[in-house]
Parts: sequence; C-alpha cells; structure tokens
Amino acid sequence: MGHGTFSVSRAHVNLIEMSSTRLKSQLMTASEIDRTLVRLAHEVLEKTTDLDKLAFVGIKRRGVPLATRLAAKIKDLEGREVPTGALDINLYRDDLTTVGAVPVVNSTAIPFDVTGKDIILTDDVLYTGRTIRAALEALFKEGRPARVQLLVLIDRGWRELPIEARYVGRMVQTSANEIVEVKFQEIDQIEKVLLVEKVDG
Repeated sequence: MGHGTFSVSRAHVNLIEMSSTRLKSQLMTASEIDRTLVRLAHEVLEKTTDLDKLAFVGIKRRGVPLATRLAAKIKDLEGREVPTGALDINLYRDDLTTVGAVPVVNSTAIPFDVTGKDIILTDDVLYTGRTIRAALEALFKEGRPARVQLLVLIDRGWRELPIEARYVGRMVQTSANEIVEVKFQEIDQIEKVLLVEKVDG
C-alpha cells in the first residue's frame, strides 16, 4: 500500500516537473486585448460581403469567449446578432505536448445550420495547426459552409500543416520551449497574454 502511494506521488511530482514554466514577459494587457478585438471585428466586417451568412465557431476553451466577444462587438457596430457555436477538442492541445498525440473532437455545440454560412473559426493561439485541422473536420460533419476562415488572437508560428489564419491579432516569434498563455476573464478570472518558458525539473 505504501509503495503504491509513493508511486502515485512520484508520478505526480514528475508531471509537475515536466510542466514547470517560468514567466518571460507579458505580451498583452487587458486593454490591448480589447483594442485588438475591436480591430479584428472591423476587419471581419470589411471582408464579409453578406453579414446574414456570418457566424463564429470557437474552439474550447479560449476560442469560445473570443467568438462571443467578437459577435458582441459586431452587434455594437452593426446592430445585428451573429450566431456563435463551439467545438470541444480534447486530448491534444498544441501547447500541452504531454497530454496526447492527436486532437480528438469531444463534442460540438453549434445551435445553427452551418450549411451556406460564412464561418469564422476562432482560437486563442495558432501553433502547429493540428487542432485547427480537427476542428475543420468536425465542422464539415455538421454541414457544408460556404466559406471557413480562421481567426486567432496569437499566431506563434511553428506550423506543421498548411493552415494559416485570415485574421491575426498579433504575430509572436517563439522558440520551441516557449508557450503563449492567453488568460481570459471568463475562464481565468484575469485578462492578459503571457510568454512563458518550459523549464526542466
């Protein structure tokens, strides 16, 4: 019994050691995030020919508040509701490399027909592109959109697939051992974007 307890504890320690990070810099403040979203909302309006077809689908977790906020800003600007939905992709997130090998779609929550829609897929950080690929596959199982575009708050490079965002809040050059952490009030009770570095235990 004692040996088993030690093994669990040791594994937990190893997990903590593997995931240790240290703060390098703050990339964006709350006000900078908001100004960026205002700019992105204007860009979406400029590049959307038919607002009746526009819809946002966020990738959980932080792509969802991103989608909701952008829809709210467009409502403020244009006085019209923009439908929003969510995709939950589990097991693999680009910056959590110890969690799993491939993205898996856990669930979809899209309360509208995607067929014929001009869908903007939203996520907080674009990295390898594997999460976006899984999201696209899940989206097309729901129907046939007229167009799908990608919007991200941060593009950190290091793509493994030919996937690029049409709308980018900010490009950030990163190294392989750096992680971009987006913190949103709705999820984290704080609002900022951080650059952290993975450190060995």
